Amino acid sequence: MPLLTQTRPLAALLRLAVLAALATGTALPALAQDGPPEPKPTQQPAQISGLAGPYLAARMATVENDFRAAARYFVMASAQDPQDVYLQDSALVALASAGDVDQAVAMAERLFDEDRPTELAGLLRRAQLVRAEDWQGVVDLIDATHAPDVPLDQDLMDGTIRAWALLGAGRATDAIAAFEAMAANADLAPIVNYHLALARALAGDYEAADRLIVQSEASGHLMGLTARVQILSQLDRGDEALALLSQIDGLEAEPQLLALRQRLEQGQPVPFNVVGGPADGIAHLLLSFASALSSSPDPEPLALIHARLASWIAPQNPEARLTTAQLLQDRQQFDLAEAEFDAVRRMGEMRPQAELSRIDALSRAQRPAEAERAALALTAAYPGLAQSWIALGDVTRQQEKYAEAIPSYDRALDLLADAPPEARWFPLYARGISLERAGQFDRAEADLLAALEIRPDQASLLNYLGYSWIDRDQNLDRALDMIKRAVELSPGDGYILDSLAWAYFRLGRYQEAVAPMEQSIATMAADPLVNDHLGDIYWMVGRHREAQIQWQRALSLEPGESGEVDADRIRAKLDRGLNAVMDEEDGPVASHPTQAPQTEADAAE
Repeated sequence: MPLLTQTRPLAALLRLAVLAALATGTALPALAQDGPPEPKPTQQPAQISGLAGPYLAARMATVENDFRAAARYFVMASAQDPQDVYLQDSALVALASAGDVDQAVAMAERLFDEDRPTELAGLLRRAQLVRAEDWQGVVDLIDATHAPDVPLDQDLMDGTIRAWALLGAGRATDAIAAFEAMAANADLAPIVNYHLALARALAGDYEAADRLIVQSEASGHLMGLTARVQILSQLDRGDEALALLSQIDGLEAEPQLLALRQRLEQGQPVPFNVVGGPADGIAHLLLSFASALSSSPDPEPLALIHARLASWIAPQNPEARLTTAQLLQDRQQFDLAEAEFDAVRRMGEMRPQAELSRIDALSRAQRPAEAERAALALTAAYPGLAQSWIALGDVTRQQEKYAEAIPSYDRALDLLADAPPEARWFPLYARGISLERAGQFDRAEADLLAALEIRPDQASLLNYLGYSWIDRDQNLDRALDMIKRAVELSPGDGYILDSLAWAYFRLGRYQEAVAPMEQSIATMAADPLVNDHLGDIYWMVGRHREAQIQWQRALSLEPGESGEVDADRIRAKLDRGLNAVMDEEDGPVASHPTQAPQTEADAAE
């Protein structure tokens, strides 16, 4: 949609801003900042006079995915120029993204009343009528506003919404005919057959529903798989339903499917409740669009809007809430995402895979306390799920709480005792790291060697164990070979190159250390420890002036903040030289930046 990508020329925009500021005395938003500060909850939103100020503030908030601020400022800007379609649509995008769908719908309704609706306003108006279950109103709106250049039986969105609305209006024959007309299009058939299957099942025609759902893409998503199992159960084909579930990898992480399997195994009836009516069917459609839009190489902002509308239409649909939460999480809007995750938990629909994704995102966003709370909640809810304990171990290890991480990995490995070796390599590796950092190297070495038997060509694992041996003056030849192999496997990894250089340094092979350390600094120029190491190596090969330059650079990078570099030691080297410092210390004691992976996904990269 053009409304999502249109921008005004920067020169003209700045000219507008300057003129507005001169006319009103309003301070210009600082372009060097990330956006306007979010007001404290007790404060009133900042008011910016004129058009240019709110517009600039809204654009900056949009860049930061700060949907609440963007909505506030786009609403202010659109009030200044009510005829500007771009501003009106941008306000709708921001309001819906922030979760204020009620206000977005009211704004869309005004645009219709003023006879100047936009495409997005039309989508919001459709959602409003669906939520009100005004099915004839939905049909009339689509018939009146649908673009004439695309026939309804070729338009997946409007055609499917209209077919569901016909069913809601009591016109089942017309609804089925509309679905079937769209299904005749080979491009639309996989999705339309899924919706037609749901409609047939709602009407009690489970035989036809089963035939249709097999022709659809239902097996590719949780709701479709659940629908197929429920339909088979209604046909007294529980054995087929159980066989279908048995083919699912990671079934233990999907409580909804586990509950279905348990009911089937116990011979209990399984109702068909994936959808309860046309509104649920339309919510499924919106979620399909959200998924498709979010999976593109350049994710569309409309993905979140479709998910928000699905949640608004069907607030008790946990999949809609989860999709919304994950899209918000992807955009670093954790506070908004938490509200959706909380809603899912209140429904009793906590999903382990979604929670694992949430924990990982919180960790990467440097929100360790929240990540740890989420991991603890997951282990409490699913104590038999090994991945929940690995996640808890990871978040505590990332906070350098190594002693606390070890029991979590212990529990995970106990649960994986009968699992294939491939499932055990990472918790062995992670526990080995934790044990080594906690000063229990004998146990750490056993874990790292066991992990290496499973993954003999895992670069970060080879590097970690190899350097640990060199640091302890053990197994030197094998350790050096392991680090060289790690470099071959991951030639551009600055941490591994640093390991190789520092291994040569610790072995007294200073000249051989120069090349890999210079390669490492090329990829990690802003790392104070790598700069410090390069200075040490230069010093030992007689390049004293270059060594001093590297040490000074290391100091300029504020090494004390990392906790790995001793700034006083660097100053001592600048003052007296490395040899004198090493004599005083009886050997090289500088630390080494062995990069431990945060998660299994990091280790696999």
